[in-house]
Amino acid sequence: MTGSEYQNLAMRTNDGLGTERLLDMADNLEQGLSDAMPETEIDLGGLINGLFGLSGESGEFIDMIKKWIFHEKELDEDHAKKELGDVMWYVAMICESFGWSLDEIMQMNIDKLKKRYPEGFDTERANNRKPEDV
Repeated sequence: MTGSEYQNLAMRTNDGLGTERLLDMADNLEQGLSDAMPETEIDLGGLINGLFGLSGESGEFIDMIKKWIFHEKELDEDHAKKELGDVMWYVAMICESFGWSLDEIMQMNIDKLKKRYPEGFDTERANNRKPEDV
């Protein structure tokens, strides 16, 4: 299979409406029209910036860890902490874009984990989660 053949076959599963949906979402946010939109006002530009930034900064941190593990490169802990701080900055930006509190998100996560693992991590519970256990 060639790259072009793959691309043509793969794009059969893409409806090509991503840009249209994004523009519609921006219009709906501006006009408050869509029932599908969250009740709180969203900063769509901040959200997109946050998502792209989170992806990029996560990738930088992951690359450092990959090189430390697989390339036997010394881990610069100060640099790693700074990159992880950048990850957190973008998480905070995403929260801000939705009008969510980072405190609330962190507490929800801990509450979820306590419910999932009441006695601490357990591989049996991890491998047999219920479908509603997000």
